This record gives sequence, structure tokens and C-alpha cells, in this order.
Amino acid sequence: MTSPSTQVYPVIWNEDRVLLIDQTKLPTEYRVVGISRSDDMARAIKTMIVRGAPAIGVAAAYGMYLGAREIQTEDRDVFLNQLEKVAQLLRQTRPTAVNLFWAIGRMLNTAYENLGSVEQLKESLLTTAQAIQIEDLQTCQAIGDQGLSVLPTTPENLCILTYCNAGALATAGYGTALGVVRSAWREKRLARVYASETRPRMQGAKLTAWECVQEEIPVTLITDNMAAHCMKQGMIDAVIVGADRITANGDAANKIGTYSLALVAKAHDIPFFVAAPMSTIDFKLATGQGIPIEERHPSEIYQVGETVVCPPGVEFYNPAFDVTPADLITAIITERGAVAPSELQQLQLKTSNWG
Repeated sequence: MTSPSTQVYPVIWNEDRVLLIDQTKLPTEYRVVGISRSDDMARAIKTMIVRGAPAIGVAAAYGMYLGAREIQTEDRDVFLNQLEKVAQLLRQTRPTAVNLFWAIGRMLNTAYENLGSVEQLKESLLTTAQAIQIEDLQTCQAIGDQGLSVLPTTPENLCILTYCNAGALATAGYGTALGVVRSAWREKRLARVYASETRPRMQGAKLTAWECVQEEIPVTLITDNMAAHCMKQGMIDAVIVGADRITANGDAANKIGTYSLALVAKAHDIPFFVAAPMSTIDFKLATGQGIPIEERHPSEIYQVGETVVCPPGVEFYNPAFDVTPADLITAIITERGAVAPSELQQLQLKTSNWG
């Protein structure tokens, strides 16, 4: 497959397997890989063939079903014991993204609550994984529309800076931060997207810019160290990013570099928004200090492609995420509404009451 349709779906269930857009190949090659085993799904998540917290959650849900399908027993207790091992395999892939754990937990709940035969249990797991995918797409569309309520009203056509990729590729489709961008573009409230390149894996350059080009949304790529200059020049009206985990107080973990971007936005009195589904909010963690930060292989920073860019003997530090404190965030945009970080607990209560 060489080119996508206009609508991008990074995770698709197709008859007996999962189809993933290989995001490590974009933007130079559009490639779809088929996944039919749970260990292959774990590898795809670990190596970032599929990435972005909501998309990881959807992929993990299907990974749970694939693992269930591989279990050959009619004994319910034996089956559940083996399914727990599949869950543990998937949990170990990306420690920071809470959607991964949320989706695995939901799949396990489905398994334990289904009192039918093992075969019926497996069918219910596939149904649940498909429901997670559909719900995520609907959630992202709602996030996009909720974001319209908090965007600046002037100028009439906004220039929005985004970081990393929180678009269709990072979700079941449409996107979180880029979902707000899409909704703003649809409502003719967007003039331009500024995509920061996002070192070291360049998701802004490779993925966000690619998505914008697919939909003919005006996009300008900047290097990460240009953000302050662009803000000082009056080129940026708002910043919108996604999140991999948000804690009860509103601290938000996102791709490394987000924290410094929030500081710069604060210095220039530019609103800084975090867009994420309710499933990304970890109410069990009081603050961002409790968020585990994944560290990735140093090759991501010591080489570009096959070219090594530093001398021998250098030591490396490569955290994949940082945590933006709640006091730097103007609002957190969810499918249930856009609120100040301090109002997340009230939003949780409303969500619980709505069921």
C-alpha cells in the first residue's frame, strides 16, 4: 500500500488480524503491517510502529484478544491465568502511557465478568476491543469540538503551535490536540498550524506535518528551539498538546520538551492547552511526581538515520517524556468538557454521575 485515504486510521481490525500503519516509516513510505499474534503486537508498541497514548490503548486491547485467541484450553481458570500473562507482556511495553493500562484493565474486566464458555469469552474480548476503538474515535471528535469553546476568540483565524503528534495517527482517528486543530479548521477559525519538529524522534516533522498535508491544512514546520522566537514575534496565538498521562492535580506527562514549551508560552502570555480523553487521567496518582518516565535507547539521540552525530566517549540521557506542572496549563480539554486543571476532580464526579 503506497498512499492513505483522506481519513487516517492507524489501527484497523481486518477479518482475523490487526492492520497497523507503520509510523516508523512515515513520511517517506506509507506501509501497513499485519499483526496476528500478541507478542508481535507487544513488539509493535515497544518499537513505536504504533504510538500515541490512545492508539496504544486500542492496539493493546486487540493484543489482548490476539493473545486470548492463542490460548488452547476450555478450562476457564486456566484461560484466565494465561490471559493475565498476555496482559503482563503488553504492560511492559510502554510504562508512561496510562491508556495502555486502562485498555488492558478493561479487557481483563470483560474476561472475568463473562460467565460463558471460553469461546464466548474470546468473542466478548474482540467485541470489547472493537468498542474501545469506536469509542476512542467518537471521544476524539468530541474533544475537538470541546476545544473550540476555550480557544482565543481573537484573532478570527488562529495560528496554533502543536508539539509531537497527537493526531489521527496517535488515536483511533481524528486526534486529541490535532482533533482541536481539525475542528478549528472545519469551523474556519484556523489560519495555520506550526508543528515543532519534536526531537529526538521527530514526530512533529514526520507525523503531524504529514497529517496536515494529507488534509490540506496549512502547516509550517519549525525546529524545537524556534518556539520562543516565534512567540515573541507574535506568530503564535495558542499552544495545544496531547498527553500520555494526567494526574489528579492536573500535572501532564507528554513528549520530552513539552514542559519547556509551556514555560515559554507562560512567559509570553499565550494560552497552553492539553487535549486528552478522560481515560488518560490517572486519578490514582496525586501529582506528576508519581508518573514513571520511560527512558529510550541512546541511539535516538546519538545518530540521525545511519549517521552518528557525536564523538566517542559521550554519555547519554534519553527520557521520552517530561511532566508539565498544572499551573502552566490554561485548560485540559476532554470529551466531557474543557476545564482548568484544578477542576478535574469535579469533572470526574460529573462523568461518574453521567455513567
